[in-house]
Amino acid sequence: MENSTELPGLPAGEEEAPIVQRDDGVWLRADVPPPVLHAAAGDVFLSGACLVGLDYGTFLRLLYGAGPQLPAALQGQPLVRVADAIVPFPPARRALYKAVKYAAGAADYLFEPVFIDTGEGEPRPATLVFDEFVADMWVKGIRFGIDAGAVREGIAAARPGRRVVARPLDPVPGRDAAFVEVSEHLHRSNAPRDLGNGRLDLHTFQNRFPQVKAQVRLLRKEPRTMGTRGFKLTGVPVEAAPGKDLELTRVAGDGTVIEHADGHDYLVSAVEGFINVDTKSGRLSIGQKIISRDGVSVRTTGNLQLSGDYEEFGEVQENRVVEGGSITIHGDVFGRIASRGGTVHLKRNLMGGTIVNAAGAIRVGGTASHAVLQAKGGEITVRKAQNCVITAARVTIGEAANCEILADEVAIGSASGCAVAGRNMTLSGAGPRKGSEMLLLALVPDTRRYDEAIADLAARASDCAAQASAHRAASDAIAVRQDVRSYLALSAHVRAKQVTLTAAQQALYKKMAGQVEPALTELAQLLRASNAARARHDAFQEQLETARRRRSEIAIPASCKVKRVDGDTVLRTMLYHPDAGPPYELAPKDIKERLRAAPWNHAPVLHAAEGPIEWSSTQ
Repeated sequence: MENSTELPGLPAGEEEAPIVQRDDGVWLRADVPPPVLHAAAGDVFLSGACLVGLDYGTFLRLLYGAGPQLPAALQGQPLVRVADAIVPFPPARRALYKAVKYAAGAADYLFEPVFIDTGEGEPRPATLVFDEFVADMWVKGIRFGIDAGAVREGIAAARPGRRVVARPLDPVPGRDAAFVEVSEHLHRSNAPRDLGNGRLDLHTFQNRFPQVKAQVRLLRKEPRTMGTRGFKLTGVPVEAAPGKDLELTRVAGDGTVIEHADGHDYLVSAVEGFINVDTKSGRLSIGQKIISRDGVSVRTTGNLQLSGDYEEFGEVQENRVVEGGSITIHGDVFGRIASRGGTVHLKRNLMGGTIVNAAGAIRVGGTASHAVLQAKGGEITVRKAQNCVITAARVTIGEAANCEILADEVAIGSASGCAVAGRNMTLSGAGPRKGSEMLLLALVPDTRRYDEAIADLAARASDCAAQASAHRAASDAIAVRQDVRSYLALSAHVRAKQVTLTAAQQALYKKMAGQVEPALTELAQLLRASNAARARHDAFQEQLETARRRRSEIAIPASCKVKRVDGDTVLRTMLYHPDAGPPYELAPKDIKERLRAAPWNHAPVLHAAEGPIEWSSTQ
């Protein structure tokens, strides 16, 4: 049963008062706000009372929420014991306590012997008490941060001394929100690639560009904290600066979604693909294209063997290899680019490097110099080319100098000192360059094999037709003989049972058959020979039609148009074998020798030093 005691600052009979004094001690109500407890404690101290047996740490925790945490047994309890009793604080005792000095925000106190006035003339020695010290400091304005241990040591010290007895509590700033990696797939592996046979490829990294499956958690947001407030010695709170907040939306790029689970926000992969991080915006995206901004070199990436598309904002250094699908390079390329298909797009220059596309196009926005470009079955577009070997189904160049170019369709703005071979060639200007002649080679299919085959098949078919006719004429001569005709007519009636022969007639029928048997045998042989000759004729005729159709397919006309000739320019024809595949699929190393071969290997057409050229193989 609660037993309230009438003391200054504690009205009697208030069972719901913030401070309750019972026989077993003084209790604070933990279920009321700290400011209410602070005001109630102030009422006690300012009314001339103090708390005996004060648990100062628990007292501060309840009034300010600072200091050590309450023991687990007390947490959640509505009443918490903080002292033994509330007792009066006599003025004579209060006079023993002096004022503090402030230095660097803290308060220090001079502990020295004290004497109490007894009213009998002679003061007697006295001893300071911690509980009274707290009450006196409260009245003097120090209501927070008393160092109980320092005060008790000062009181118990044998010698006078000044000690720091109270310190303010500095606020602790809040922690900024942060993104924490929760997936190992975000990390690269720059270890050498394992070739699987006990050997390592020291020029290629194990996993330069991480790849992730769909529905994988990548990042978790750690929320910000608001910080911990501090307190001045007067008990006035000093608010802490809250941490800065972050939202996953600022890093969520294409191919990612934000999900809330387990009380956290996660950035999750929405699709399967490669992880790309934009270093400027910090956005993380997932897609089929790999995006890199570090360049391709021994230090950054090594050689690259990629399963998807690739975009590089740096340069590709010499002797570095990039293999992939569609490839876009924003910097200069000095190494080798190999594409399985798609488009290879160089925004700048190709300097001494190589680009090969097995099934797609190549575009160079700058200059290609001392380079090799080959697009098997695709198209090559170059703004300016110098000393290059270029092969493709179609080649378009703004300006070419000292190049070897082989394509089905060729369109060049200005060419000088080049060897250009194509089926259809269109040039705005052409001419020699220093010691290099300007050579134009019209690709003409070599149809001699088909011409010979057509002539041979036609002759064979004609021979077979003649044989069939001769055998047929001989068989007709036998079939018109009277004895043969009579026997064949009678035999047909007998087999059809249209005539019934007597015994005498049967004998005559057998005699007639014996007489014409040699003629019938010869007739059958002639008919079989005629049919065989006709069958061979039909087979040769079918082969002949196939050969003629194939020759028609490959005998595509060649043409060459040059709007302006600026110096000696030679046009020749260059035979190629269509069955060996398109000539532009030759190995680049063989192109120069093939195009720059001795003149007698290519039939001359014309030689011009000025004026336009317009030639066609059909004229």
